[in-house]
Amino acid sequence: MTADPSSGMPAPARLSSRFLARLIDTVILIAIEWLLAALVAGPTSPGDFSHAGKVLMSALVFILYFAYEGAMTAGRGQTLGKMALRIRVALIEDGAVPGRAGWTRAAVYALPGVLLSIVIGPIFWLLNCVWCTWDRPFRQCLHDKAAKTVVVSAV
Repeated sequence: MTADPSSGMPAPARLSSRFLARLIDTVILIAIEWLLAALVAGPTSPGDFSHAGKVLMSALVFILYFAYEGAMTAGRGQTLGKMALRIRVALIEDGAVPGRAGWTRAAVYALPGVLLSIVIGPIFWLLNCVWCTWDRPFRQCLHDKAAKTVVVSAV
């Protein structure tokens, strides 16, 4: 799919690029989660948390993901994963770096994950992530729609 040349907007990013970028960002966050778990658990195994400790750690990771995603997207339109895949988030109206809309996008993406211990969080997260597979013409996920953004090629 190509963008309308008169709009100045690059073509929407391929779904495979979006998936791989998100995978890179997730691996980074998992590494941070393991580090936090090791620091909190001390000399015991990070897997030795109580159920409440695991829920709290999971909530903390999603809050960290919100901070990472929000700061990177608002400031430069790219997370580390998006930089690696040469894609970026842009405002749908003019292709600009999202600014404050990057925080909205991050909130809709990451903060429902805090509800992982409840069924609503995973169901919303899954629906949000697969929405771009049928959305046309911009292949937006729900977090893109909420922030009025689109993921496009950065080259």
